Amino acid sequence: MREIVRPVTAALSVACLAIAMTAASTSGAFAQAKQQQMAPPAAKQPAQAAPAAAPAQDQAPPIKQIALTDKQVDGAIAAAKEMDPITAKLSQDAKPDPKIVAQLEGIAKKNGFATYDEYNSVVDNISLVLGGFDPQTKKYVGPEAVLKAQIAQVQADKKMSAKDKKDALADLNDALKSPPPAVENKGNIDLVTKSYDKLMEEFGGSDDN
Repeated sequence: MREIVRPVTAALSVACLAIAMTAASTSGAFAQAKQQQMAPPAAKQPAQAAPAAAPAQDQAPPIKQIALTDKQVDGAIAAAKEMDPITAKLSQDAKPDPKIVAQLEGIAKKNGFATYDEYNSVVDNISLVLGGFDPQTKKYVGPEAVLKAQIAQVQADKKMSAKDKKDALADLNDALKSPPPAVENKGNIDLVTKSYDKLMEEFGGSDDN
């Protein structure tokens, strides 16, 4: 899935990258994943696209955590499927097109969201939970545990080049110093668990959907 993404925190970004690396831990897979710069896969309105220079980590806006519902999770999946063909054609640096913004607003409302911003908020909260899942067991263990497991895996990986390994370990260790916030609404973990495969398909950072 290609979407205009909104970074939540640098640590959560690396946690999502760790999920992808765990699923396919080869030097090629790491290089591809790093090239894609996997951030938490929350859609962002073109009208609010981030400037070319990414904000400093401590300037990233905090997630407004909400208690998710089954309807919101199902609506996010359905909306994303409709938005993907539109956002896939957009350049990260493209100027906002009012027609496209209106189109995305319409899709969000069609799928049960009051506004596109509400859709973004739901996806942010889904992404926060996804960042703490062990992709092997598909169980929530927390982003810190995911990062520590990934560090151990990278250290033991003999297929990665020395440079890739050094870069990966630097990113992962930096993420451990500033982990994403804890999930405040524990019920969100159960909701994401029920739809884990579908959510990863839409919001797991893959660029192939």
